[in-house]
Amino acid sequence: MNVFLWILAGLLAALFLGAGGSKLAQSKEKLGANPNMKWTEDFSAGPLKLIGTAEVLAALGLILPGALDIAPILVPLAASGLVVLMAGAIVTHLRRKEYPPLLINTIILILALVVAIFRFGPNSF
Repeated sequence: MNVFLWILAGLLAALFLGAGGSKLAQSKEKLGANPNMKWTEDFSAGPLKLIGTAEVLAALGLILPGALDIAPILVPLAASGLVVLMAGAIVTHLRRKEYPPLLINTIILILALVVAIFRFGPNSF
């Protein structure tokens, strides 16, 4: 189970490092030009950068504390943060009546929830 959780955390970390990094590196206008990022129209530049920062920090928090054995409690906390972010993404897409992204957002939420639940337990590392 430990190897499975590491693989899952690694995949989530890679996904959110890329997603958050792109939100931090690109302007709001450039993000909005992507057909998959039309939801950014509902946010100003500041909250978009905050979302990107939260995604990058969560990605780092999924891997570094466990790998370095420094404050490993941060791993399930980072996964819990991703659950909250994905819940917000689902709400945003529902409000905008954008239904195709809901499946992937729900899957990512469930995967992050699995990491959070199993990493909170005793003997989790």
